[in-house]
Amino acid sequence: MPGRNVGADAHHRGGRPEAPRPGTGAGACSACGAPPDTEAERLAAALRASESRFRAAFSDAGIGMALIDSDDLLIEGNPVFAAMLGREVAELPGMHIHQVIEPEEPSRSRYRELVRGERDRMRAEKRLKHRGGREVWGRVTVSLIRDGAGDPYYTMVMVEDVTERRQLGDRLAYQALHDPLTRLPNRTLFYERLEGAFKPDGRDGPGADGERRIGLCHVDLDGFAAVNETLGHHVGDQLLVAVAARLEHGFARDGQQLVARLGGDEFAVLVTGSAGHQQLTRLAADLMEVLERPFEVAGHRLTVTASIGVVERPVHGSTPTDLVRDADSTLSWSKSDGRARWTLYDRDRGADQLARHLLATELRPAVERGEFTVEYQPLVGLADGAVRGAEALVRWNHPRYGLLPPDRFIPLAEESGAIVALGKWVLEESCRQARQWLDGFPGQPVLVSVNLAPRQIWDSDVVADVAEVLERTGLPAALLQLEITESALLGPGGRPLQSLQALADMGVRIAIDDFGTGYSNLAYLSRLPVHALKLDATFIEAFRESAPGADGRRRAADEQIVGAMVQLAHALGLTVTAEGIEHAAQAERLRQTGCDTAQGWYYARPGGPEAIAAILRDRSR
Repeated sequence: MPGRNVGADAHHRGGRPEAPRPGTGAGACSACGAPPDTEAERLAAALRASESRFRAAFSDAGIGMALIDSDDLLIEGNPVFAAMLGREVAELPGMHIHQVIEPEEPSRSRYRELVRGERDRMRAEKRLKHRGGREVWGRVTVSLIRDGAGDPYYTMVMVEDVTERRQLGDRLAYQALHDPLTRLPNRTLFYERLEGAFKPDGRDGPGADGERRIGLCHVDLDGFAAVNETLGHHVGDQLLVAVAARLEHGFARDGQQLVARLGGDEFAVLVTGSAGHQQLTRLAADLMEVLERPFEVAGHRLTVTASIGVVERPVHGSTPTDLVRDADSTLSWSKSDGRARWTLYDRDRGADQLARHLLATELRPAVERGEFTVEYQPLVGLADGAVRGAEALVRWNHPRYGLLPPDRFIPLAEESGAIVALGKWVLEESCRQARQWLDGFPGQPVLVSVNLAPRQIWDSDVVADVAEVLERTGLPAALLQLEITESALLGPGGRPLQSLQALADMGVRIAIDDFGTGYSNLAYLSRLPVHALKLDATFIEAFRESAPGADGRRRAADEQIVGAMVQLAHALGLTVTAEGIEHAAQAERLRQTGCDTAQGWYYARPGGPEAIAAILRDRSR
């Protein structure tokens, strides 16, 4: 065994063992050359042969090998081990192990346990210190060699070169965490850093995590799609690379600020350990200034702007999901407010948006659950005060928010498309109720006026829907009026006009709601299948009684405008309804202009169908 000769020679070298030496021959007597004739001599010969085989294996091994003494000094290493370090074999003896292998924990602690004899073997993947600075990684196996008494004697190190595999793994890991175009950290790495920033930092004391703050600037380039469309995607890609380089150079801070590309033309600057709102708003302003400087890309001088959503808050009480959601919402506010600006998250605005989102998602199920009701406001003849009709106004009896007026959910229903199902329900409910009024008061026919959303014309067969509802409820077509806004008629001709014409041909009345607030083409009006105009309430302001400080000239001008519109409508064979009547003086002055009908709180607030029935009952007496 090599350990015996190493031990024998150690006493002559101050206690440090040498490498096992090869044997001196086949075991002949050194004095006379006679063959060995004792058992001891035969064992010595076998030992020398074993050492010779060990020497050959040690020197010719295809992996790195080294022997280390109890003082952590190299006794010797084989040629492969020397090559891994960029050294010659002769340089290795006497070098400390930490001069050739990085001593990181926890492998260093396990190695000390092995040297003390507390373990016999350990394995680790370590970085070797190459003389030329080249990166070399080895899978290291360290085995303890004990002496005859079982005590630690020296260690044997075997090293397999895994540099290529390690570098391949590093490349794959890098590619998994970085954007291939810009080389910035990607969405995955961004979320890893974000999650890490929210983990407890281990400080003692109450509220320690509550002292930490975090900030995020969510950046989106304005008009980037136009670059791709006009100059080509190759120019767009080069612009993204230039933007990324400018952001990384100006705003990346190791351990403090991460600049990442989230996808497309969206970037993020994550600030861990934020100092407060002012730091983030200054950062957003600096981002805008840096990005607004022209870019020279592929022979083009390009100027871009950015919209930025800014969120800054304590780590305590928030989550990564909250932070990203609010940053995304705030970015949307920046774009809707005009682009080329930064916007700081506002909790009240965020709560309102969240409520809008919840309402939007609940609209369709609410129709199926029957949570909507219809109230009616009478349309009164200005000449005689008789009820000529009633406008149907939908309300949402929300289980959490109570009774919601139309302006809280109708825009959401139009955006989401739920207005089609809701509008059809309102139409049928209103026609059914109008038929009940007709049956109860046959001598006082009352039309019902129902609002028709533009998407009901575009996203459904509204003509078929109306025909089915009239047939199912038994309401005469002449007692149904459909109100549509001017904006719905301003688009290109075609389907809307065809649908309105078909409805008019059925005998249904068509009214233009909020007339005068759009871009009315009066000549065009004469060719529309329209029966009535409803003047917007803003025009009716002019018919209030004069108040101190009122602008008499403007009031007189508005009165003349209303009078002219009434005369024009009558000339075209249309009736006119005034909305928003609040006082008797308004009603009287509108009557004098020739206005036909009116509605407003002066006559009645919107209410249940029994309120209309009560008015009809009183007039029948």
